[in-house]
Amino acid sequence: MLSKKFYDVLNYEGSVSITSWTKAAPHVTNTWNSFLVVTDDERLLAPAAGMHSLENDLKENNHVIVTLAAREVEGKNGYQGTGFRLEGTAQLVSSGAEFDMMKEKYPFLREILEITPESSKQLL
Repeated sequence: MLSKKFYDVLNYEGSVSITSWTKAAPHVTNTWNSFLVVTDDERLLAPAAGMHSLENDLKENNHVIVTLAAREVEGKNGYQGTGFRLEGTAQLVSSGAEFDMMKEKYPFLREILEITPESSKQLL
């Protein structure tokens, strides 16, 4: 599902926005492209140090929208930069082999955010 261009974007630093929501309100949290790890089955893993509003939202609604971009990767029609919007489900994970691997890379995390994309769209 994730294109080569998506992986190209991950080679450059940029902000990642993660939007979650409940009936009460939407919330947006951020991380960095360089913090994302893509598993063999194309789940995204990100270190969660804070992300408390996201954690609370996931208890009610596990759907998220993720956007990320990089100016260094050519977009559609020669556009300078490109970005992606992923929609999927998320959960916080606090144990297991992937948690241990991420904790070694990012000692500051308290859990890992695991995102399972259901769709991916190049925006630019």
